[in-house]
Amino acid sequence: MDHAPARRLFIKTYGCQMNVYDSERMADVLRPLGYAPTDTPESADFVILNTCHIRERAAEKVYSELGKLKQMREAKLAAGRGGMTIAVAGCVAQAEGEEIMKRQPAVDLVVGPQAYHQLPELLTRTARARGERIGADFAPHEKFDALPAERGGDGVTAFLTVQEGCDKFCTFCVVPYTRGAEWSRPVAAVLDEARALADRGVREVTLLGQNVNAYNGEGPDGQPFTLARLAYALAEIPGLDRIRYTTSHPNDMSDDLIAAHGELDALMPYLHLPVQAGSDRILRLMNRKHGRQKYLDLIDRIRDARPDMAMAGDFIVGFPGETDRDFEDTMDLVRRVTYAGAFSFMYSPRPGTPAATMGVQVPAQVMRERLHALQGLLTEQQIAFNASLAGRVLPVLFEKKGRHGAQAIGRSPYLQSVHVDGADHLIGQIVQVEILSGQQNSLTGRLIPTMES
Repeated sequence: MDHAPARRLFIKTYGCQMNVYDSERMADVLRPLGYAPTDTPESADFVILNTCHIRERAAEKVYSELGKLKQMREAKLAAGRGGMTIAVAGCVAQAEGEEIMKRQPAVDLVVGPQAYHQLPELLTRTARARGERIGADFAPHEKFDALPAERGGDGVTAFLTVQEGCDKFCTFCVVPYTRGAEWSRPVAAVLDEARALADRGVREVTLLGQNVNAYNGEGPDGQPFTLARLAYALAEIPGLDRIRYTTSHPNDMSDDLIAAHGELDALMPYLHLPVQAGSDRILRLMNRKHGRQKYLDLIDRIRDARPDMAMAGDFIVGFPGETDRDFEDTMDLVRRVTYAGAFSFMYSPRPGTPAATMGVQVPAQVMRERLHALQGLLTEQQIAFNASLAGRVLPVLFEKKGRHGAQAIGRSPYLQSVHVDGADHLIGQIVQVEILSGQQNSLTGRLIPTMES
């Protein structure tokens, strides 16, 4: 007997790694309904735009994409190829749900980041009456309790959300309004999901949270675990060899977490620790609650614990009121820290945030010039760090086949991609690799000959 064809699901993911995790879990939630992933929206029965609200014009990009999907659906219907259900999920959905429905009637449903576990129920209701919105309330524990225990995918690395929300209220940021207050998953739930990932062959997990190092999930004894204690517990899981985490706040970089970087081999020597600016005056306006010197002292302590620690950061240029002197303070901080990687952006006002109403906005041309200078310095540092690894032997976790012949692509402890010829039979293994050269975004290495070869 012929089986009915699977319903086809296409998810477009914008923004951070937490959205990547959420998209994967949406696919898990919809799998029991017969939805299988497809690579293009044209071939999909259900399209989800999983949105991010951090950058300027994020919502406008979503509306542009929705216009294209509307035309695509109309063309499919006209050609007799069935319809297409369209959903908007994520932080734009949370912030602008009603407005989305008004501006683009083609949208069938809108679901916030704490409610995507209700997609099956919502789809059923939408089949009867279009135009539903859920997800305005923040109840992350309900979401995680309702998600399927089994996760799809077959990679050797995986994201694992352990903390959501933010209590910091930086004046430029919408996350406290779109993701809610800080909340940590219980230790048992995190360990169960991690064991399931290890059982399917995952060797490396990246723990996710808006402020992941603020983690304080309930432990087996009813007492809260810090992120450091959680990392030690995860390292006990057989097959789980590498642990990373992102994104961190300087004020939550605790003593035990710093010490763990020097003591726990599974904790990788790459830390994303955003500072945003190098000027104390701008940091105060941003409500970052840490100063320039505190951040520099913190970097020193981290590198004392783990001397080879590779640092990454986030920077905003052109924050309201930023002067040339303020910007030079940022450049000076970057020179002092030296980064292996970084994200940098021009300030963009987000509606509803205090910074959006601050009086002295920096001219766009000035912001562009400052961003160009900052990115030039950061790129120079990244290239220098990668080049410094030439001649070293690093353990590389091979993740996938490369583009050329028997080439494979792996991941170094410092998060770079490593391209190695003749290694496609080593997918899923951690192998010692001699680094031959470093480029801006990757390393080139070779397998070390063995006695057998």
